[in-house]
Amino acid sequence: EKRDNAPCFLFRSTCANTEKTGKMVKNGIAQGKSKGHVTEKRDNAPKPSRRKGTLGKRTSLCRSIAREVVGLSPYERRILDMIKTGGSAADKRIYKFAKRRLGSHKRALRKREDIKEINAAQRAKAAGV
Repeated sequence: EKRDNAPCFLFRSTCANTEKTGKMVKNGIAQGKSKGHVTEKRDNAPKPSRRKGTLGKRTSLCRSIAREVVGLSPYERRILDMIKTGGSAADKRIYKFAKRRLGSHKRALRKREDIKEINAAQRAKAAGV
């Protein structure tokens, strides 16, 4: 509590010097929770490293053209065959095969889904013609 109209910085419990964000605002005094020179907070521009890994238009176009021209690699054709033949636990066999070839769980799952999409596109194309 404030006592005898004492300034806020003397009693930390009552000094609710916060913005809507809940952060302390500097008050220009050298002591206390909100000590320091009063400045205006500026937003930093995002670092280029923040967009690392996002797929650009040019890269996606180049990859799609390369896929169209080159086609599937031998192990991808084998996965496609496994999808077409199906059978019990086909997804698991495809996953295990892809994981052995690609080296990680995430890559294997992503590759399995990619090849399934290719298979669906081929079936849709065949049904449309």
